[in-house]
Amino acid sequence: MAGDNPSGADNQQERPGFEQWIVGFVDGEGCFSVPIFKNRTSPAGWQVQPQFSVVQGARSVHVLHELKRFFNCGSVVRNGRHDNHREDVYRYGVRRLDDLSKRIVPFFEANPLITAKRDDFMVFTEIVHRMERKDHLTVAGLTAIASLTETMNRRQRSRFLESSETTRQSSRIDVAR
Repeated sequence: MAGDNPSGADNQQERPGFEQWIVGFVDGEGCFSVPIFKNRTSPAGWQVQPQFSVVQGARSVHVLHELKRFFNCGSVVRNGRHDNHREDVYRYGVRRLDDLSKRIVPFFEANPLITAKRDDFMVFTEIVHRMERKDHLTVAGLTAIASLTETMNRRQRSRFLESSETTRQSSRIDVAR
């Protein structure tokens, strides 16, 4: 019967295989990243901000809202830039550490990614666990996390590790502890 297999977007979460659709979608359009940026209010002067995000053009923004409903966390925002698109780009993002550790990480541990993005996810997971242990609040922990971020995504050198200020701060913070 047609009523036994609903096809509306509101019912996608109830369909068998929806989790695998999410995995495939995130494999293609998602990103696990861990930017580290200066923040004068943080003990080490730097802040670690892990984030899970997925982007889509305006015509497909409804799927980002489906992700938000499924994970029951995060937000959907308009980026306002077009890049090579002819429409606005929207981003579903999750930054809250508790949501990452209790919703996003367990989901992708139970439903593994299949592309090279899986390697980024594994590093991301390690960083989330280190942050749960508060490692990011010490210079040694922050340095270890920054080194891990260099193995993710575009493999860029961490600005934290490049900073000459990092060396000065590390000695100042270690003396204060």
